[in-house]
Amino acid sequence: MKTGFSVFIAVFVAMAFSWSGFVLGPVRQLGTEGQTNILNSSDIYPNQRPGAATLGLQVYRSYGCAQCHTMQVGQEGVVCDVVLTAAGNKPAAVSNLIATLQLTGLTKEQADAVSGQITAAGGKTETHIVPTGADISRGWGMRHSVAEDFLWDNPVQLGSVRVGPDLSNVGMRYDVNWELMHLYSPVSEVKSSTMPPFHFLFIKERIDGTPSPEALPLQGDLAPPAGYEIVPTEDAKNLVAYLLSLRVNVPLYDAPFTTLAPATEKKK
Repeated sequence: MKTGFSVFIAVFVAMAFSWSGFVLGPVRQLGTEGQTNILNSSDIYPNQRPGAATLGLQVYRSYGCAQCHTMQVGQEGVVCDVVLTAAGNKPAAVSNLIATLQLTGLTKEQADAVSGQITAAGGKTETHIVPTGADISRGWGMRHSVAEDFLWDNPVQLGSVRVGPDLSNVGMRYDVNWELMHLYSPVSEVKSSTMPPFHFLFIKERIDGTPSPEALPLQGDLAPPAGYEIVPTEDAKNLVAYLLSLRVNVPLYDAPFTTLAPATEKKK
């Protein structure tokens, strides 16, 4: 009996340490990372969400959205693209050389070799880092997810099932009107959607004078009876504010990629 109890205690301790290391530790790390600098910038990431988005996070949790959506973009690797920034004093020679070279989808070694050839011909180049992977090609993110992305999400709800798309970068894909319509009638915006309609997040109100600017532009079978309109509740507006705050769109030291400089308007 004494030996059996000792074995039980030993197994229990081993399991407890394993659980702490593989489950509790990572979860605590994901929710408690500190702010960091954006790569090649003095700007801090991530910023605290505004009040409505913070309230919307609670709505997102309360309705179990993480059961059908993830917030963890995967990445399979990176490739390099060589970009010509100046043709130098021999633009024709550089142009003829570039026509013979592969400039995209290169390894770092290949990109260095191509850049060397262009530089030798008199041109100037930049090497851009481009993350690759199925999630990124779908437009779900610009790079893989890292712990810093979840600084203000404690506890973190990464999700594990993708009945719907990953939401890490959903704020870059849609606007307020689209999100509200999608909540009210998902199939009106995505024909193949299996998401249930969230009608309870909206109110049918009688139009008193001027229609509300927040009323949904519903038509056809979705349109309310004459003299009525459908407007979002505070929960709906807060949930949309949270979804629009999901913008994992900056490069970090542990998740680099090259951002393109914004186009500058030419002076007339």
